[in-house]
Amino acid sequence: MKDWYLDFVNMNYRPSKSDLVCLFRIEPAKGITMKEAAGRVASESSAGTWTTLYNLPPRVKKIMATAFEIKGNMVKVAYPIDLWEPGNAPQLMSGIAGNIFGMKALQGLRLVDVSLPKDYLRHYKGPHYGIEGIRKILKVSKRPVTGAVPKPKIGYSAAEHAEIAFETWMGGFDLVKDDENLTSTSFNKFEERARLMLKMREKAERLTGEKKSALLNITGETRDMIRRAQFLHDLGWEFAMIDVVTCGNAAVQTMRDVCADLGLAIHAHRAMHAAFDRVDSHGITMLVLAKMMRMIGVDEIHIGTVVGKLVGKKQEVMDIQKEITSKSVSKSSELLDQNWGRIKPTLPVASGGLHPGIVPKVMDILGDNICLLVSGGIHGHPKGTRAGAKAAMQAIHANMDKISLNEYAKTHKELAQALEKWGTETPI
Repeated sequence: MKDWYLDFVNMNYRPSKSDLVCLFRIEPAKGITMKEAAGRVASESSAGTWTTLYNLPPRVKKIMATAFEIKGNMVKVAYPIDLWEPGNAPQLMSGIAGNIFGMKALQGLRLVDVSLPKDYLRHYKGPHYGIEGIRKILKVSKRPVTGAVPKPKIGYSAAEHAEIAFETWMGGFDLVKDDENLTSTSFNKFEERARLMLKMREKAERLTGEKKSALLNITGETRDMIRRAQFLHDLGWEFAMIDVVTCGNAAVQTMRDVCADLGLAIHAHRAMHAAFDRVDSHGITMLVLAKMMRMIGVDEIHIGTVVGKLVGKKQEVMDIQKEITSKSVSKSSELLDQNWGRIKPTLPVASGGLHPGIVPKVMDILGDNICLLVSGGIHGHPKGTRAGAKAAMQAIHANMDKISLNEYAKTHKELAQALEKWGTETPI
């Protein structure tokens, strides 16, 4: 059988400034060399097919992707800019993360990173607010932004949900967040929840003198999301939450502009990400998904906690944080160069199994410039949600003041009660 896969491999090729470059981890199937596997990836993700062709337009030679570096099972592939429709994020993923994952010649394939050139990035707007904008909205200058999901994540009525939101705000938290699978149910309608929470927000702001807001989940069919975003704007909310993986890049691109026009910041929940990124030998890294979302323009996105209940190795989570907050990133063994230019940074969100006793561990790893979502770890407090939120805020302040939790707990009863229940154990 005559194929032309090796035409897509050239170890002497040097990418141009306008080339988009991908870093893959490849495990060839039995009988396939690494060079042949690399050629198949470059071919299938650009202008190739499984056999030589009778007729080939001359321009194809100019737009063929090129596998130009192979080190062990790590392969870099360069893609000419003319392969990509400007501003079309779904089309990009259909190329660099499309049919290649189903090729029988590959035992495993991992899209580790993608370097987005200036000529490609200029067609995207990035976050409307970014980190500075979010901090300005919430009037939080230095400490982590804080938030919580009413738990259990689904089951409360709209009125019950709003009451828990009030207790959360009164404990000192900035945000109350819907969970990923709560949109609009028979017992908790989206519109009713948004209205009732607004009344509680106004009450909490009046009593505390602090800015409060919410991350209400507008996820749904795109036209429903547009309608819900407009509804939130009309009520005076500042944020909209979207399950960006399940909605897809196209819907998120649409909603980025809709929300920006309405003055809403986008909180991106990453539900379903582990279906793509959990297995090291196959799929797409969370790093790539996070970069796509910063490029498209979400203002906040979940990245993991390292010490919480969800998977995510320390270096992996730290690399994601660096990628979505930095102006530029230098290449390393598993990171490519990336210059974000005018694209604003996205606020990293740490969530999943946090409680006051492990808040300092998260902050020691990720720092203060994050959003901390502590949910079950406040609602499960022995004295209730308000005390739990106070305990989490006390843990934050203790860490920022470089005081141990045990020492701080001597004069802060809510923290002491939280430590008595959970200690500093990490949940599984």
